[in-house]
Amino acid sequence: MRDAHRRRWLMLGLGVNAHASVTLGLFGLPLVMPDIQRFFGVSLPVAGVIGNAPALGVLLALVPWGMLADRRGERLILGLGVGLAAVLFACLTQVTATWAAIGLLALAGAAGSAAMVGGGRIVLGWFQPPERGVAMGLRQVSYTLGMALAAFVLPPVSRAHGIPGVLAVCAAVSLLAAVLAGLFLADPPHTVSGTRPPPAASPYRQATLWRVHATSALQVVPQIGVATYGVTCLVGVYHWDVVHAGQLFGVASIGGAAARVAVGRWSDRSGLRMAPLRILTCGSLVVLSLLVLGTATRSWLGPVMLALAALVTVAGNGLAYLAAGELAGPGWAGRVLGTHNTLQNSVALAVTPLAGLLITSVGYWAGFAAGLACMLLSLPVIPARGEPNAHVAPRPS
Repeated sequence: MRDAHRRRWLMLGLGVNAHASVTLGLFGLPLVMPDIQRFFGVSLPVAGVIGNAPALGVLLALVPWGMLADRRGERLILGLGVGLAAVLFACLTQVTATWAAIGLLALAGAAGSAAMVGGGRIVLGWFQPPERGVAMGLRQVSYTLGMALAAFVLPPVSRAHGIPGVLAVCAAVSLLAAVLAGLFLADPPHTVSGTRPPPAASPYRQATLWRVHATSALQVVPQIGVATYGVTCLVGVYHWDVVHAGQLFGVASIGGAAARVAVGRWSDRSGLRMAPLRILTCGSLVVLSLLVLGTATRSWLGPVMLALAALVTVAGNGLAYLAAGELAGPGWAGRVLGTHNTLQNSVALAVTPLAGLLITSVGYWAGFAAGLACMLLSLPVIPARGEPNAHVAPRPS
């Protein structure tokens, strides 16, 4: 038991490393959006599609990866999926055609999305309920760590070696993470107590689970707007250097990582997941409102609120993700977490070109205002009323 207590942190670390590493290629490309435009010779909306093309594959692959994880465990899917993504990133270094880049990036997204499912199952399998908020916060830090690394590394690499150099870096870090996961990941020694028992029927008979999914789907809109077009806003509106703009988002990502862990600790101490998320949503509404004002007036508020928005709009992601997994139970966790991320990526895929068109035709403030509206709509959807305490094991039916 004591050995398992120590090993759980290694397992979590391997999951975090795999997700953070593949994040560079799956979600870090918008940080070099101006260079993507120049390299492929395309407009901003098309460059947005290229930068977010991995979401096409993520959209289709998350649920199948979740089903495979429920049957075969995390070691197989992380080693295989992240390793295949590395190979595809390497192939992309030889591609110059827009359609080919979109296709290969979509395939890389399908492969690398295994890390998005596997990491969540590690938390549910190796940690007890009173510890899962912090553990899931650390697991969710993988995204922000990956984005921070991408922000500090990819723009300088792009300036020195172009987009092929960026893709080569993405391939190298993904390959290393895949090898480590394949060699050292292990299944949990037992089923962790306190997780809701697998339901006799689909967990989707619970309205609460649908509301958790819907909350995340709405709240991903401002996240995508800020993450995808934040750097181009600083470059185009405020005339920042692309490297400095990327560094600002790197610092914001580090702050976001700390915020996710703190929010996880908050939820563990309270035993609640959705009530803290509702409070965070209110804070995000304030920041996004000031962001719209700042970019509309082109004042100093714009860069400051872009950095804060990059932090606060992702701070509560782990709470919704954890709530979905706990509602699913161990027998359904992979599929439900896969579905949760699929819905988020479906919205992200639709929002990216639409936000690009809105920004091009109206202005950056309009794109951020659309995110503000979706964040506001999510507030009454959050299933915080009557939420059961995670510290209290459910009574057997």
